[in-house]
Amino acid sequence: MKIGVLTSSRADYGIYLPLLQKLKDDDFFQLEIVAFGTHLSNTHGYTLSAIENDGFGKIHQIDALGTDDSQKGISISYANTILKFADFWQDNNFDLVFCLGDRFEMSAAVQASIPFGIKLAHIHGGETTLGAIDNVYRHQITIVSKLHFVSTLEYKKKVEELTGTSENIHNVGALSLDNIGSFQPINKASFFDKFKIESDSYALVTFHPETIDVKSNRIYVKQMIVALTSLSKTLNIVVTMPNADTLGSVYREQLYQLKLQIPDKIVLVENFGKVNYFSAMHYAKLLIGNTSSGIIEAASFKKYVINVGSRQKGRAHGNNVFDVEFDAEKIVKKTNEALKLPNFDGRNIYYKTATADSIIKTIEQHG
Repeated sequence: MKIGVLTSSRADYGIYLPLLQKLKDDDFFQLEIVAFGTHLSNTHGYTLSAIENDGFGKIHQIDALGTDDSQKGISISYANTILKFADFWQDNNFDLVFCLGDRFEMSAAVQASIPFGIKLAHIHGGETTLGAIDNVYRHQITIVSKLHFVSTLEYKKKVEELTGTSENIHNVGALSLDNIGSFQPINKASFFDKFKIESDSYALVTFHPETIDVKSNRIYVKQMIVALTSLSKTLNIVVTMPNADTLGSVYREQLYQLKLQIPDKIVLVENFGKVNYFSAMHYAKLLIGNTSSGIIEAASFKKYVINVGSRQKGRAHGNNVFDVEFDAEKIVKKTNEALKLPNFDGRNIYYKTATADSIIKTIEQHG
């Protein structure tokens, strides 16, 4: 069975990893990876090299992402991705193609597949992020897909609503949490030395632009910088850099400036990779920002999360997540309160056992 896997960013690739390993190890499947989006962007760490090093087999490369992250620039990148994938789908056949999440690049690849009747399996459909335009892209991908692997019962119901049927919708839990119980972080001294982290008292920070209220990002980024500057008096700050969203460059520029101002207190990381990122989460005091990993994975590491702004609004989360506005004073206050709380118990609403195995079993039945 010939399987294609669409991956457009470090984020979705890290989620796919347990499934990719299962597909690689099973002779029933012929695995081919289709890498595009930020994987081929030097600005975002050229993460194609990480895919190549993992050795999962044939990799198709589709370079369509522009460098302009204005609204017009994102629209042009979307159109270019459709054009490039029109050629790709014309020349390549698969029995099934996996797509994941809600990125605009992923949506464009999926839209280009429609006239070719490509059979798609969507992972993480049905979720809601009211502060991100990704919400539109995710639901769009869901409607095109034939198989659905959702992470909670609530999201299963949403996919049923979107597709008008309850068939081929499987609640398997969050794929990124597969084998989370047996995860072993990198040796602490080695990890801290590798990323030049000076103190074990640090916050893991990820801020992406809000893509609904785009014009407010210039205000939000100033609040972020004020908050991080204040928190740096008592915490070190380890930042994973923002992805290729509208005005992501504005956040990048301000973070680079902050690094110049307090070089001993802040670490900027373009791309951790999954094992390093999970290790960073393991050793962190808590998470701050607006990334989905704070909503989905952090609970399994028993970490509290200061979830800022509206980007993740509407997504189900556990009691470890505290929602605050994009206001520096409120971010600092809630962070200091969370640092005083007893350890979180680790319960995660997204966790199910053997998620990758469940997906494999289902696609074998459909094969």
